[in-house]
Amino acid sequence: MKKNLKIVAIGGGEIGRSGYPVETTKIDREIIRLTGKKRPRFLFIPTASHDAKIYIKTVKKHFGKRLGCIIDILCLAKTPYSIRKTQQEARQKISTADIIYVGGGNTFFMMNKWRKYGVNRLLAKAAKQGKVISGLSAGSICWFKSGLSDSRQFKNADAKFIKVSGLNLINAAHCPHYDIEPKRKASLKQMMLKVSGVAIALDNCCALEIVGNTYRVIKSKPKAKAYKIYWRGQKFFHENIAETKNFLSLNDLIKN
Repeated sequence: MKKNLKIVAIGGGEIGRSGYPVETTKIDREIIRLTGKKRPRFLFIPTASHDAKIYIKTVKKHFGKRLGCIIDILCLAKTPYSIRKTQQEARQKISTADIIYVGGGNTFFMMNKWRKYGVNRLLAKAAKQGKVISGLSAGSICWFKSGLSDSRQFKNADAKFIKVSGLNLINAAHCPHYDIEPKRKASLKQMMLKVSGVAIALDNCCALEIVGNTYRVIKSKPKAKAYKIYWRGQKFFHENIAETKNFLSLNDLIKN
């Protein structure tokens, strides 16, 4: 599968919802460039936000009107259809998309919904076919083996971060919003004591771009950073991943 992979996992950032700036345009243009098309078919999956209407409207404005994509939406949070009909709709929309973009929100809720309708398998197949798969926050975690999630905090603001399993298209753990949510750093360090391998932590406006067996870090803000985090025995490692124009070995990145 890896030779066909095209993933852009974004640590976070705004795309122009009311009262907020547009922050990720440079990264979003790279997502579009990877398709090789001027007007790619763009499928937005807003499950993690419970299919929030304002989020859908913002995506249509940013990726549709501003960046020229042909927008389609796959709503799964409160579908009025039977499981079978929802599966058929998901299969059709995913199969015709050039870009699949997953929005932020409750990662645990999203992954459970995907498994209910078999969307997890459809997305893995889409990745194998070489479609561009992308997203931020929950939509970034989902492509990794697992991620540090604030899913419980949607009901209890004082709840701890949890580990949520993803699709394992990238054999590493992941943490988004690394710069703007201070408690994530200590929580990720603790989580990695119990998780083998490495974690990739991304600041807002920073993304990990994967093409085949290679990767690079791209940014829409100069100060945004990416980190490789892991334990080796009793020693903790917290390493900066440099931004480069050239793609580097993904295998080297995810080994510790």
